[in-house]
Amino acid sequence: MVSDLPEGFRNTEAYYHLILERVPPRPEPAFDAPEMQERVWGRRWGVVNDVGRLRLVAVHRPGDEMRVIDTSKFDPEIGAYIDDEQQWYWRDAQGPNLRRIQDEHDGLVATLRDEGVEVIYNDAPAHDSHAVFQRDSAIVLRGGAVVCRMGLVSRGRDYGRRGEELHVTRLLAGLGMPILLTIQGAGLLEGGSFAWLNETTAAVGMAPRQNESGVRQLEHVLAEQGVRLIRVPLTGFAMHLDGAFMMVDHETALLNIPQLPYWFLDTLRELGIQAIPIWPTDRKAINCLAVRPGRVVMVDGCPRTVERLTDAGVEVVEIPYDEILKNGGGIHCSTLPLVRDRD
Repeated sequence: MVSDLPEGFRNTEAYYHLILERVPPRPEPAFDAPEMQERVWGRRWGVVNDVGRLRLVAVHRPGDEMRVIDTSKFDPEIGAYIDDEQQWYWRDAQGPNLRRIQDEHDGLVATLRDEGVEVIYNDAPAHDSHAVFQRDSAIVLRGGAVVCRMGLVSRGRDYGRRGEELHVTRLLAGLGMPILLTIQGAGLLEGGSFAWLNETTAAVGMAPRQNESGVRQLEHVLAEQGVRLIRVPLTGFAMHLDGAFMMVDHETALLNIPQLPYWFLDTLRELGIQAIPIWPTDRKAINCLAVRPGRVVMVDGCPRTVERLTDAGVEVVEIPYDEILKNGGGIHCSTLPLVRDRD
């Protein structure tokens, strides 16, 4: 076939304009549309609420990294083992019982699998005694994850160095899960201080482990997804929002009220969320995990809070977890949901 184009026309910008008119860029379907996720990334990734049926979760089974806790460094003033420079602590007069820690963690994993959850294991830095708390390493949004940047320098490959971010990045990349952002610069952000209120509203607890730089970076990603981020200042030296607030059903939340500002309770009412306060002596109950709407896994020994949840129609599965609690976190802290259903 003989072309009607003038000689040399194919080497001009006008020629490429003719081509691009025929094949324009196509921004739709969006990156996080289910068909695009499945075609490009192998499955629908992400989380858009904190209570939809949990499908896939990452954990770390505690191991030799717990031996970093030096039982010669007991501080009687606070009744705990602590190293200010290396930034680890153990909240008890007795050192960690690794066998008991592992048994409790194995019990959590068995419970999750009984609930139909697929569990995958992540490795950990050799000196990170808090690596069991995988929640802090990333925040999972619609279509992918934000890799966090820990506040404690002990959460790294060697003393005084960060590095847990590398381990979770390798895990996510190996799974084929998109990474939407890695917290950069001097930003600090830990996943335990993030919570979904509904699909278009999220909250972040403002405390020493998070700073404005880290939160602002997260907010930018959420804004692209049409999600409003509410900053919730926590009281005193509270670390994370999951020590004060936990969604247990689509319109029901468990609260540790003394750690929350009064206006946040008004916000929950405006969103139609029923607030259930924990029983005052059941502080460890707050760090629970919803495995599906209206069903949570909780540390045992909180009968009054369980009663309140049961009265509200929420089912509670209780498991022993007290030894791990001495390390500064609970069941919610120990789990990083990667895939949840919307309902």
